[in-house]
Amino acid sequence: MPSVSLYNQEGKASGEVQLPDAQFGLKVKPSVVHEVLLAQQANRRKSIANTKTKGEVSGGGKKPWKQKGTGRARQGSTRNPQWVGGGIAFGPLSERNFSLKVNRKTKQKALFMVLSDKVANKNLIVIESIKTEPAKTKSFAAFAKKLPLGRSTLFVIPSSNPTLMRMVRNLPNVTLVTVQSVNLEDVIKHRTVAFLQDAVPAFEKIYA
Repeated sequence: MPSVSLYNQEGKASGEVQLPDAQFGLKVKPSVVHEVLLAQQANRRKSIANTKTKGEVSGGGKKPWKQKGTGRARQGSTRNPQWVGGGIAFGPLSERNFSLKVNRKTKQKALFMVLSDKVANKNLIVIESIKTEPAKTKSFAAFAKKLPLGRSTLFVIPSSNPTLMRMVRNLPNVTLVTVQSVNLEDVIKHRTVAFLQDAVPAFEKIYA
């Protein structure tokens, strides 16, 4: 079983915590992580760009000139794509669907792989507790400075804590999530992951 350092409220190492192999001891397969990350980003993507086809632009009901005898190319409408003010051929449409399907077990495995990578590179720590008194951003920032954190940190707590959320929300490069909300992109995006001690068994229970 992999183990990581446990830190107290003073920011000092007070021991080690054994983490379950199933979630924190996997070998990383980049292709699996890439597949799930791509799907997560694609599923969040919304199609905003939209162009009108020749049937949607206004005007152009009348044939611009007769079919034969003018010496010019035949035209059925001034709203065909080759005309100025005409519709767009093969333009982007707001109905496009970018979503990609990935099965649940693959999503979980990719999450466990990136967490295992954090453990292997000593970028995952466990914290005994976090004081919420006084409930000030300044006090949380002072506590975070005592810990061996990277330039960005993902804090994982066992359940929703509005006070703690309020203390953290204005800190740059710090994200606070519950064990139910831990996702692949957040773990990859942050240099360090810090689990509250109570969050480890809670996380294990969810994915048991």
